[in-house]
Amino acid sequence: MGLPNVSGDLSAEMEVDAFRRLFPLRFYERHLSESIRPDARPLGRARDTTLALGAVASADGSALAKIGSTTMLAAIKMEVMSPSTDSPDEGCIAIDFHMPPICSPIVRPGRPVEAAPVVSKQLSDTILSSGMINLKELSLVSGKAAWMAYLDIYCLDADGALFDAALLSAVAAFSHLQIPIVFLNDDGKIVVVSEEGEGGKLDKEPVNKEKRKLTLRSLPFSLTCILHKNYILADPTAEEESIMELL
Repeated sequence: MGLPNVSGDLSAEMEVDAFRRLFPLRFYERHLSESIRPDARPLGRARDTTLALGAVASADGSALAKIGSTTMLAAIKMEVMSPSTDSPDEGCIAIDFHMPPICSPIVRPGRPVEAAPVVSKQLSDTILSSGMINLKELSLVSGKAAWMAYLDIYCLDADGALFDAALLSAVAAFSHLQIPIVFLNDDGKIVVVSEEGEGGKLDKEPVNKEKRKLTLRSLPFSLTCILHKNYILADPTAEEESIMELL
C-alpha cells in the first residue's frame, strides 16, 4: 500500500497560490467560468452573517456584526443637548466610522484611511433618509433639551463589503438601544439617572420614568455587488474588491 504523495500535493498547492498572487484576475476568471468562487460560494451567494446584541456593556446600545470575516462593533452613547432653533422638538444622531490598524494590513498607524469618512457619510445619509428613526422621539423638553445619539462603529476586520456590515451593526445597535431615565433638577436642567438606583431617591417626577426603546420605522440594509464582464458577484471579499469593479 503506497504512502500519500504529500510533497506532490504541497507543491501543487504552492503553484496555485503563486498563480493566484501573480495573476489574480486570471485566477478569478478561471473560477468564474465555472460559476464558482475561490471560497466555494456560487456567484450570487453572500457569506454567513452573525449578529450579537449588547456587545459593549457600558454603551446604551451596541452590537457586533460579522459578514464572513468582515467584523464591525457598533456602540451608542446618549447625551443630553440643547436642540437647534430650526428643530426645537427633535434630537440628533452623530455617526463616526473608525478603521484602526488591526482591521487590515493596508491601514497604517497615524495615516488617515480614505474609506472611513466615506462610509461615515454613507451611513448617516442612509439612516436619516430611510426614516428608520423619528428624531422627535429623541426630544425631552421642546426647545430646551433633547438626546444626541453618538454612534461609533469600529471595523475590527476589513474583508470586503464594509458598508454592508457597518450598516447591519448600526441598525442592530439602535434596535438594542435603551434610552436612559432623566429628570429635571431644581435649576431646570435635565439630569440623567445613574444605574445605581438614584431613581428611587428623586423628589421630582422623571421626564421619562423608565428606560425605553426607539420605534424603528424601517430596517435599512445593503448588499454590495461586483460587476465583472457578464458576471455579478454578491458580497465580495476584500480580494475580490481589489481586482474587480464595484457596482
